[in-house]
Amino acid sequence: MPYAYFPTLRALARWADALVVAVRADDTTRHAVDADVLQALGPDGHVVNIARGSAIDEAALIAALQNGVIAGAGLDVYEHEPVVPAALAALDNVVLTPHVGGATREAHAAMQALVLQNLVAFFRGAPLPTPVPAA
Repeated sequence: MPYAYFPTLRALARWADALVVAVRADDTTRHAVDADVLQALGPDGHVVNIARGSAIDEAALIAALQNGVIAGAGLDVYEHEPVVPAALAALDNVVLTPHVGGATREAHAAMQALVLQNLVAFFRGAPLPTPVPAA
């Protein structure tokens, strides 16, 4: 069976029971999950953010959770980390974790290996595997 294609995030949310957000943080994803997407997810829907806090309009999410627009949320990241809004912490229909979703042994081993690869390349005068662009 082929995968279903949805031309917009709103259309995907309308179809989904759970919307798991796993995107990079940039201008194209800022507040991608907004009030319209949450409305489309519906009163039985859940949103889970394992990406970056900026991907969800936090004010719209709080309103959606408070007003039953969606059933619940699971958040490992927040729009203004490390600050967790008191309104989120007060809700019974949200699970909050302190940005530890990627804290597995495998993830830490991969990060350590990448640091070492960058150090070796730097000291050899070679291009870095993961350069940081100048601001």
